[in-house]
Formats: sequence, structure tokens, C-alpha cells
Amino acid sequence: MKPDETPMFDPSLLQEVDWSQNTATFSLGISPMNPGEGLVLRPLCTADLNKGFFKVLGQLTETGVVSSEQFMKSFECMKKSGDYYVTVVEDVTLGEIVPTATLITEHKFIHSYKLNCYKITLKCLPQKVGFYQKFGYTVYEENYMCRDRYLHI
Repeated sequence: MKPDETPMFDPSLLQEVDWSQNTATFSLGISPMNPGEGLVLRPLCTADLNKGFFKVLGQLTETGVVSSEQFMKSFECMKKSGDYYVTVVEDVTLGEIVPTATLITEHKFIHSYKLNCYKITLKCLPQKVGFYQKFGYTVYEENYMCRDRYLHI
């Protein structure tokens, strides 16, 4: 299988997110659906392997060496499960991924919303804590942060 532009999940899901629940503030004219000139928010696709996806991940953690075959296999498993929503912002003028985020749904019997998401946790390097605090996250455990608001995703 060759890398292509097939998205990991339906891109229309990003348009259906209720961004009004977001506590972050953006510069005039900037929003999640309009991240800036030349920038596009979209699902991960396999072609992103060649657009610096692992370079971005390497800013947060040690990535090791991942072959194209390993990436494609993991991508397909994540896509088939329906529980992974890997989202990227691409700088289309450079053809590079600039940030990425992953939402993994853990199915619950309570607090069910559209994607069963009621809380978000993330793991980050200590030097990134201040950045995420701007978006409503608080330190939960060492290198873990939690946003304990109910999200209507």
C-alpha cells in the first residue's frame, strides 16, 4: 500500500464539533476551522508520513524509527477501530504538518456524548505545561494534564 490522501476519519466530524465550549481565545479571524492563512485542520492521512508527521511528534516524545510499513499498518488498525481521531494542521504552502493531536475514545456507560468524550487527558513534557494551561488544562500527575470539563464532542 502506498501513502495517499485517504483520511483516518470522516472530515465532516471536525465541522460538527461544538467549538463554543472551547475556553481558548484566538487572534482576530483565527478559529479551529480557520487556523490561519495557508493552514488546514484535517484528519491524518497516510501521505502525512512524508510531510513531517514524526518530526512534530518528536517535539513531544522520543519517536524512534518507524518504517513506512509499520506506519501504514498502525494507521489502518486505528482507522478500522473507529476509536482514533488523529488530527493535523497542514501548512499547505510548505506541504508540512505543523501540529497534531490525537483523540482516542474510551467507551463508557455514563457521560455519553456524540463520541463518548467527557474528559480529556494528555501527556506532555514539563516545558509544554504552560502552553496547555492556556487551553484550560491543569496538572493532574507528573507530565499528565487533565481538562475535566464536560465536552460536547
